[in-house]
Amino acid sequence: MSARENTFYAALLIDAGGQIITWNAACEKVLGIAAADVLHQPLTALLSEHGRRVWRQHWSEFPSDCDASELEFVRADGSVHTIFLTLLPQHGHDGALTHLVAVLDGACDEPDSEVVGRMPLSSIIDVLPGTFYVLREDGSFALWNKTLEQVTSMTSDEVRRANALDIYDLAEKRLIAATIGNVFEHDAPAMVEANYLDKFGRATPYLLCGARISCRGRYYLCGMGLDISERRAQEDRLRLRERALHATSSGLVISRCAGSDNPIEYANPAFERITGYSAAEVIGRDARFMGMPGMDEDERAQLRAAVRERREVNVVFRNRRRNGELFWNDLTITPVSDGRGKVTHFIGVINDVTAVKQRTAHLEHEVNHDALTGLANRTLLWDRLEQALHMAQRNKSLVATVLIDLNGFKQINDCHGHEAGDQVLKMVAQRLQSSVRESDTVARLSGDEFVLVLVNQPSLRYTLRMIERLRVAMSQPVSFDSNDIAVGGSIGVSVYPHDGAGALDLVRAADVAMYHAKAARTGEVHFFSADMKSTTQAKQKLEDAMRGALERHEMFLLYQPHICLRRGHILGLEALLRWRHPELGVLAPASFLPEAEESGMIVAIGDYVLEEACLLMQRMGSAGFAPLPVAVNASSREFSQPHYAEHIAAILAAHQIAPSRLELELREDSLNANAHLSVEVVSQLRDLGVLRSLDAFGDGSSNLNFLQKLPLTHVKLAKVAVHQITADARSGAMAKALIDVGHDLGARVIAKGVETRLQMEFLRASHCDELQGTYFSAPLAEHALYEMLVAAPAA
Repeated sequence: MSARENTFYAALLIDAGGQIITWNAACEKVLGIAAADVLHQPLTALLSEHGRRVWRQHWSEFPSDCDASELEFVRADGSVHTIFLTLLPQHGHDGALTHLVAVLDGACDEPDSEVVGRMPLSSIIDVLPGTFYVLREDGSFALWNKTLEQVTSMTSDEVRRANALDIYDLAEKRLIAATIGNVFEHDAPAMVEANYLDKFGRATPYLLCGARISCRGRYYLCGMGLDISERRAQEDRLRLRERALHATSSGLVISRCAGSDNPIEYANPAFERITGYSAAEVIGRDARFMGMPGMDEDERAQLRAAVRERREVNVVFRNRRRNGELFWNDLTITPVSDGRGKVTHFIGVINDVTAVKQRTAHLEHEVNHDALTGLANRTLLWDRLEQALHMAQRNKSLVATVLIDLNGFKQINDCHGHEAGDQVLKMVAQRLQSSVRESDTVARLSGDEFVLVLVNQPSLRYTLRMIERLRVAMSQPVSFDSNDIAVGGSIGVSVYPHDGAGALDLVRAADVAMYHAKAARTGEVHFFSADMKSTTQAKQKLEDAMRGALERHEMFLLYQPHICLRRGHILGLEALLRWRHPELGVLAPASFLPEAEESGMIVAIGDYVLEEACLLMQRMGSAGFAPLPVAVNASSREFSQPHYAEHIAAILAAHQIAPSRLELELREDSLNANAHLSVEVVSQLRDLGVLRSLDAFGDGSSNLNFLQKLPLTHVKLAKVAVHQITADARSGAMAKALIDVGHDLGARVIAKGVETRLQMEFLRASHCDELQGTYFSAPLAEHALYEMLVAAPAA
């Protein structure tokens, strides 16, 4: 706002003693006080109490140079007004102060715009948030504010002597000089970004703007600068994110939320590589154009629902590349909201998982099929048999379970070699498969044992004819290396619902019948009958005994500690099950747990072990011992139960045990039985907070690609790997490799079965984390454990 042109000033003269000597008409108009009432009065008599305090603070002595300040004056009517007072000292011939000219700026009735318009520039520039400066044509500073001094770390004298180009980096001086020259020569406004460089070399980015002004026939550059450090940092972050978006191996698309269609606004290079479409070809189009109608409709319905409901979703379905090729697309859609919470965009992350899908399908086939014969394996057998029984129950039909054990197979291997034995197994598998219908199942149970599931059997006579046909087919000699190898088998059959209601019962019954056929040595097919039940009853007796052992608390736990190899402290315990059998004495788990796993009793036993472990942790807490994690084993049948993680959480909550104090040990062969379920359950246990351990690592083949998907906290080396550590310089290679793999999986490595100092020293040198074994402690009863913890407290 420009100051008014007809500005008037109220002026008066004050002597060296502060008395008013003269009073002009403008003074009377400003304050409403006549000259007669103020002459020979001190100027401070016209001030309010606050004004007098400011006067004393600002002018404790009369100034020797021009000075100014805002003061509160009291008008004749008693009202208080703030007026800008400027004092101009007057000196005599001897240089002594004689008078002061006082100028009162501001009539009480003038508008704010005029008052502000007359404010001196010097009173404004220091309160500006940025730099302010006025440059002469030679680049020197005619005027500047405190901010410029602060940002350049220069004093007023240094700024006064400096040239504007001195505060810029050498690389920017040419640009700044050209800009300044353009302002003076062509009256062109300037706007440029440059770094102020302080006298210590520190740079601060500023946005500079300026224009030419004229004063008393001379040109000046009047300019300002705003600190843009935060904006530069934000731009750097945005550039970094953009580079990350371009560099990521995942395809990224950003689409605008626009109702039924969501046009693509951005696609990164990985998207172009995966789909074959360039960004220019897809921008403005809805990503649905790559979809394959009629394929994966459930997944596409999930995607449509999530987009409609503005929520995140992850789906895997097939899309078509630009060249027409199909690929499996793992797509995650995430909504993005504006500041008001309204969804404006969707971010899509796509990954080509075609190779993974193909590999998974191959692995699933390997998991569910026998590697040698290609037949269904034990895992798939149980699944198929359960399905067959379910259908038979609904259709009121019969299901035959046929168990075949090859006769003299050991002699075939011994006489002709294992290659011949493998050839016999593969040929028998082919003959059995070709002798049944597509709806039937042929499985290799183990070694030279085969199981067939014959569904929808109308009668036993029909079943017998089918079995006789396959018996004749499989008994034909097998040619190998110009030799004909005789093949025969003992066949036992059980039939649903006559011989059992469940899969396990039927296989057991067929097994019993097969052993009777083998014992008879007549080559005839044996159907299960009541007089064969003695063997089955023996197994049932063991199952009943285990159930009674739980009820009578004959089963109990011992606890073996594992210690830190670096510090020697006890870090946790493993609960080891024992059965105090009333007739056979104390039994180790190997003597009864396989049968428990097969019969399903393992679930009840597992719950018992978990309950006992929780009670131990409660008692240890009450006794004042530091909390230690306790590890318990979990079988495949246990963690395959529905809602397994929720079941674990409920038991821990009932005993008020923190999930981090429980460790569940899982065997890789059990996890491999159902890889997808295993990953899901272990992830749920991770979310619960329970520790997850892979037991007996190295005791058989390992699928590292599968293990990488499991969020494990611990890996326990198999005893066989530890026991290979001897004084031989070449020993221990397997253990060291397994330790490295365990660390690569992000887990702590525990060596089990450590029995010698040599083994311990090797494991420590190989960076194993913990050890467990008789070298440190045998499994302990609870009272002995307490004594150990008193003597060697836990970490």
